Amino acid sequence: MRILLLGGTSEARALAARLHPDVEVISSLAGRVPDPALPVGQVRIGGFGGVAGLRRWLRDHAVDAVVDATHPYAATMTAHAAQVCAELEVPHLLLARPAWPPGAAILVGSDTQAAKTVADNGYSRVFLTTGRSGIGAFAHLNAWFLIRAVTAPEPADLPPRHHVVLSRGPYRYDDELALLREHRIDALVTKNSGGPMTRPKLDAAADLGVAVVMVDRPPLPAGVRTVSTVDDAVQWVRAM
Repeated sequence: MRILLLGGTSEARALAARLHPDVEVISSLAGRVPDPALPVGQVRIGGFGGVAGLRRWLRDHAVDAVVDATHPYAATMTAHAAQVCAELEVPHLLLARPAWPPGAAILVGSDTQAAKTVADNGYSRVFLTTGRSGIGAFAHLNAWFLIRAVTAPEPADLPPRHHVVLSRGPYRYDDELALLREHRIDALVTKNSGGPMTRPKLDAAADLGVAVVMVDRPPLPAGVRTVSTVDDAVQWVRAM
């Protein structure tokens, strides 16, 4: 049995490890992060070339099923996988980690709306953790930004007043608490990524009374079989 595992997340790596070597798993990574954490088994890196490219790849490699365990905000890849698998009648599963309860966070629908919320509320010292691709939405604001990303942002995307920290999780509560205090943060801007690796920043913000602006998740494609845990994904694969 040959599975295409759309990965790049801790859940995808855990799933590949659970299935190997009984199932032939080909993990696909987008290639946007330098020196990514690699799963066990076969790995391909890079895009497919849109819907047509993915359709061709699945046919050429005689894939029996597709498991989408990409990041919750990889909406384009998730939509393409759902479309192509439906067309080819290839079994398809979406492994989506549970979202965080928003609590008192201000929910917005995009990075642009998050930037408007920061400006409208007059936040002056912002911890921006939405990822490299969303930084440009804040480039015109006069607030000071502590920007944390895995890879360096494009200089043209950076706001006038900022400090960039390059790192990747997991993060510890005590460290996040110290970071917010050190930089006198009054607002945290984040995506609702879910999972335990980056959750401590929300707990630290809540304990310090720091406002949270949260970019909500994109909607999932209609009709896709979805599970929320690696255990459930393993059961789905083995049931086939």
